Amino acid sequence: MTPADLDIARQSTLLARLPAPLQAKLMEGAQVQSFDIGQTVFLQDDPAVALFIVLDGWVKLYRVAPSGAEAVVSVMTRGRSFGEAVALRDMPYPVSAEAITPARLVRIDATRLRNLLQSDPVLATSMLASTYVHLQQLVEQVEHLKARSGVQRVAEFLLDLSTCAEGGCSVTLPYNKALIAGRLGMKPESLSRAFARLRQHGVRIDAAQAHIDDLDALRDLAAEDPAKAWMR
Repeated sequence: MTPADLDIARQSTLLARLPAPLQAKLMEGAQVQSFDIGQTVFLQDDPAVALFIVLDGWVKLYRVAPSGAEAVVSVMTRGRSFGEAVALRDMPYPVSAEAITPARLVRIDATRLRNLLQSDPVLATSMLASTYVHLQQLVEQVEHLKARSGVQRVAEFLLDLSTCAEGGCSVTLPYNKALIAGRLGMKPESLSRAFARLRQHGVRIDAAQAHIDDLDALRDLAAEDPAKAWMR
């Protein structure tokens, strides 16, 4: 594991609240694993033998219904961790995880983590904080699905990708549009309509690039009263 890898891991939700000595203890024995596009990290209902921190790339977490339909639960990128809650409880994974781009992950053994938790209350508190952050993100995701129009959800998605503070900005769509639609709780055709409606707000989609004329205007749209935005 390189020093840059360690820096990313230390800034993750899982480790950021820990003092340096505990970070080092938790990272002992951790492994860096590489995954190709479409490669499975783990499957729904597999034993939760490890938790993961994303170093590079994107990983989708999804569930498959008895009907065979796939529901995207979350999409993880650099610095995000996943698998903590079930690893702590020695339960099966409730979702599957798959690399949707070439990805590198830190793998932390779940049994070793549970042994450390029993001997260190500070580490246990940090893990509780990490699982709370994930719960809060899921609550916010549900809120956005219920209380935001499709156009607003797409606007927020583009703003999250932006690395610019103000003015115009171009962002690269990190994965295909079908997965973006699934992540935002939309059908692909609804996503296409949302992209079309965003043109009047200065957003142009060119293949895998989104060109935003005015970030502040897009922020205003994302924060607008949903009753108005539903009419767009």
